Amino acid sequence: MLRTRRLAGLVGLLGLCALATIAPAQEQAPPAAAQQGSAPTMAAPATPTPTTAAPTTTAPAHLPDGNSAPEGNPAPLELQPVAPSGSAPAPIAPAPMPETTLPHDLSPWGMFMAADVVVKAVMIGLAFASLVTWTVWLAKSLELAGAKVRAQRAVRAISEAASLADAGKALGNAGGPGALLVRAAGEEVAMSEGISGKGDGLKERVASRLARIEAAAGRRMSRGTGVLATIGSTAPFVGLFGTVWGIMNSFIGISKAQTTNLAVVAPGIAEALLATAIGLVAAIPAVVIYNVFARSITGYRQVLADASAGVERLVSRDLDISAVAHAARRQPLAAE
Repeated sequence: MLRTRRLAGLVGLLGLCALATIAPAQEQAPPAAAQQGSAPTMAAPATPTPTTAAPTTTAPAHLPDGNSAPEGNPAPLELQPVAPSGSAPAPIAPAPMPETTLPHDLSPWGMFMAADVVVKAVMIGLAFASLVTWTVWLAKSLELAGAKVRAQRAVRAISEAASLADAGKALGNAGGPGALLVRAAGEEVAMSEGISGKGDGLKERVASRLARIEAAAGRRMSRGTGVLATIGSTAPFVGLFGTVWGIMNSFIGISKAQTTNLAVVAPGIAEALLATAIGLVAAIPAVVIYNVFARSITGYRQVLADASAGVERLVSRDLDISAVAHAARRQPLAAE
């Protein structure tokens, strides 16, 4: 009897395996029951019909010692449902993604406040450099405009004067390098009175003084533009240093967080790139303003050169007039 029960259990398990491998339809196999004293029989398989319900079947439960479970209390065995032939597979729902929010305020001020100390220092330095650039632009623009007006006024007075004395009277106590050129030439002429054969020597001395005055005026007008050149050439590299430092800190944060989530990566990189942006904002206007001032100062020096040439012409004219008058006075004396 025990062997008969074991044989019945084996036949039931084989039926379950055949049921799981049949495709595309499932077969509902009735459990094989062992009758005491009779040979095990197996029912003919029914016609396969598609079904959506999960078929279940029962088989005798075998105990570890080889004995079967008591008759009339079979252990249930559930099979997974198989999709019928011709039907689409059931869609697999995607796993819910964790909601992530950016931990920083990505406005310029928020990125500045969340930046590293070194990056903050770089940004503050670049902002100060930009402030210096615009301050120099305002101050030098006003200074250069006033100097050009005074120099052009002096050029007109010198060109309209018939002598050095007339130019000095026209300019009076006016300020600026143009009036200073006229006064310096008059002082040199006055100091050279009584020197015999003073013509060529006087012209050289006057030209030397005028050249020094002109050079001093050009240097004074160029003062402050060197700062613009320095800011324009170094600000991008300072901003790049802040960017490199910020990106390095971002990579360190990524390695600590053990994630490449955009919410972790984006704020640090944005803060680093802000330093480069501020560097460009400081450098581009500095370069443009420096080039504008370079052209303007060159034009101002040309105006001073015109004034200096006019003073030299007046001195030469006065010398020639003096020589003609001296020769005219000496002719009556020679006739007597």
